[in-house]
Amino acid sequence: MATTSPDGQVRVQLDIARALEQIGDEAAMRGMLPMLQELLERDVPKITQLLANNDVRGANPLLHSLKGCLPIFCAPALCEHMAVVEHMSKAGESAEVGEAFGLLLPKLQELQEEVTQYLALP
Repeated sequence: MATTSPDGQVRVQLDIARALEQIGDEAAMRGMLPMLQELLERDVPKITQLLANNDVRGANPLLHSLKGCLPIFCAPALCEHMAVVEHMSKAGESAEVGEAFGLLLPKLQELQEEVTQYLALP
């Protein structure tokens, strides 16, 4: 579900109002968003590669990190999807986890783009 942020922009994955509720003010949130951006830029490609190599055990800690960070900034549906994939990675078969992550990947890429766009605002 898309949300309209206090800055008037419509976002699907990044929920600025939710982040502001949890963090308290925009300056602090803007200080934290680059950490999310870095995590997405660094870990999503690693997870993709690990799962392509059927290394679910290697992907699990990275999935776990993302799962822990997303609830601060993201729409509940994305958080729930991330939690399902991370849970699957604890005991799931590599093909099953890879397929589930494949469905999640476009949402994470959209989130990364939304974060980049938000940080580019004055």
